[in-house]
Amino acid sequence: MPTLVLLRHGQSQWNIQKRFTGWVDVDLTSVGEAQAAKAGRLIKAEGLAFDAVYVSVLTRAIRTANLALGAADQLWIAMIKDWRLNERHYGALTGLEHAPTEARYGVEQVRIWRRSYDVPPPPMEPGGAHDFADDRRYAGIKPPTAESLKMTLERVLPYWNCEIAPRLEAGETLLVTAHGNSLRAIVKHLFSVSDTDIPGVEIPTGNPLLIDLTDDLRPRAARYLDAETASVLPTI
Repeated sequence: MPTLVLLRHGQSQWNIQKRFTGWVDVDLTSVGEAQAAKAGRLIKAEGLAFDAVYVSVLTRAIRTANLALGAADQLWIAMIKDWRLNERHYGALTGLEHAPTEARYGVEQVRIWRRSYDVPPPPMEPGGAHDFADDRRYAGIKPPTAESLKMTLERVLPYWNCEIAPRLEAGETLLVTAHGNSLRAIVKHLFSVSDTDIPGVEIPTGNPLLIDLTDDLRPRAARYLDAETASVLPTI
């Protein structure tokens, strides 16, 4: 039976500073490290044995996966990294703090940029402090200048269909450790969440979401392993 676990990285340094992070490669806080290790203990207690783990190319996701797998005694599992599992690109908002940005543009406009499905933030200007054009991780691609959740889904879904779905269809058990929006994109696809409902779906940090799938990759059961920090799941 195909089994999928989705794990959002633990608290990052910019999470606690309430800054728009996106593709900026910040590390975990000590709280984030503890969340990742707890996730691994929950995975171990559940008796889950992974065939592979998929992660983004950002440190906070990679370290979360390593800490979780270490606590689960599965650090030897093959890890596949790909930029298409990155957080959404926050464009010109990247690096800004939430409160001053709301004061400048208005709370409602910032809410639309953060939570709407298809409205991206303003694009990032080339040559700025957070321009990723020369980052070796993205050699051979043209990084986006901003992304909505819809645009994030459009780059996550082909990777899902080509790389992850076939392994699940073969009956494997996989861990995907990524980010709030790249994981929301996967949840939208799997649970057929509508465009109007997806803004209300939240993925908590460091809490493994266990999804049992049918042979054609439809969710048959889903639950967070840590009930204390669980969010409401879409209807199956």
